[in-house]
Amino acid sequence: MGEDDIIEVRDLEHAFNGVKAVRGISFSVRRGEIFSFLGPNGAGKSTTINILTTLLPIQRGTVRVAGYDVAREPERVRESIGIVFQDEVLDRDLTVWETMEFHGRLYSIPRDERRRRIDDMLTVVELEAKRNERTKNLSGGMKRRLEIARGLMTRPGVLFLDEPTQGLDPQTRMRMWDYIRQVNAAGTTIFLTTHYMEEADMLSDRISIIDHGRIIVSGTPEELKNTLGEDVVYLETGDDTKARESLQGVEEIQSITESPRGLSITISTDGSHCLPRIVERVRGAGIDISSVNLKKPTMDDVFVHYTGRELRDTGA
Repeated sequence: MGEDDIIEVRDLEHAFNGVKAVRGISFSVRRGEIFSFLGPNGAGKSTTINILTTLLPIQRGTVRVAGYDVAREPERVRESIGIVFQDEVLDRDLTVWETMEFHGRLYSIPRDERRRRIDDMLTVVELEAKRNERTKNLSGGMKRRLEIARGLMTRPGVLFLDEPTQGLDPQTRMRMWDYIRQVNAAGTTIFLTTHYMEEADMLSDRISIIDHGRIIVSGTPEELKNTLGEDVVYLETGDDTKARESLQGVEEIQSITESPRGLSITISTDGSHCLPRIVERVRGAGIDISSVNLKKPTMDDVFVHYTGRELRDTGA
């Protein structure tokens, strides 16, 4: 485990009834960063987070969190982490303040310190005005903020967020990103799972794309987008396979992936110079082009490039 690594996972495998959900993944998370697992539902994200947070036993592999071995020292791991689950786990009849108070007692935080932390955390997530409101009356965004406040009450070294903005409207989602950044800036390492491209792109210091229980590629958002080159061209043609053949030998083309949107072509130079030649070649081969789209690479394109399909297609 490197000096700066707060999470280290080696050769992790997990199966349910003989079906492998996680297939031998290894990765590490550095102290103080926001690290994202990006992938469709069913890719193995929740299974991994459940193992890292001691909720599922380790079948194969080793996991260390905050310096502790998850298999041998689960209590120590639990003392070092906070968790916000994908599904809301609030007692509907408790008030906001009671929710925090109960959690603080559960962790044996002394009374005065507990009260201080409750006030601090409710201020951070802007819920002081709702302290006496029952949680069942809160909006989705407020509930999620309360869960974050509760998860942070124990001053964890790592906060695990499993799909933290699922089901929230775009405006609330962006507010949540602000809270997550604030929490991180105050010194907490964040481990995030998401199937929202933009969320991973906007928030993460580093991303691992996970698909079918395997890590496909890892890097900073910039690194991942830069591997695709300067530009991406999407071509919809009458015959994608023939069009692909007609483009062999164009030196600026880095790769061609067939995706549901047609051909996704990554280009190493400014795409606008090379685009006329691409169109000429395909038309010259007698193939119709129904649409052309030139754009800068996004995380969407990265996902298509590495998996050959769009994240939206997976029912996420």
